[in-house]
Amino acid sequence: MKIYDFIVNDTYGFQKKLSDFEGKVLLVINTASKCGFTPQYEGLEKLYEKYRDKGFEILAFPANNFLNQEPGSNEEIREFCSTNYDVSFPIFEKINVKGKNQHPLYKYLTEETGEFKGKIRWNFDKFLIDRKGNVINRFKPKIKPENIEKQIHDALET
Repeated sequence: MKIYDFIVNDTYGFQKKLSDFEGKVLLVINTASKCGFTPQYEGLEKLYEKYRDKGFEILAFPANNFLNQEPGSNEEIREFCSTNYDVSFPIFEKINVKGKNQHPLYKYLTEETGEFKGKIRWNFDKFLIDRKGNVINRFKPKIKPENIEKQIHDALET
């Protein structure tokens, strides 16, 4: 199984095949609007603007699994990200990233990605995926976007 096998919904409820991102370097993140790490949206947007034309995509998955830090509806989340951080990368519908209702994508990321598997412990956990769909790194929530730019750049060059 690869990340490209999954279908997710955007914040409007439309299905999106992750196979549409095949051949790109991906950063998959579980996000929240009321978290201490929420300002990372700003750094993420800067990375996206810098590298999207080189084949980089950020896929954000809002989740309300940690201290009710993403209580809003999909529409409220979309509006928050646009208004406060001018986010232009894809934001998908709110999902569960852990627990009995864990989304299949996150079940895959946390159980089937070799050395990078393991439970999602907080918002803004980041998975870096190469152009072939392999998870090549995972970054803890406290790691700021600007501190992973070299790894993104290197992944785009290979």
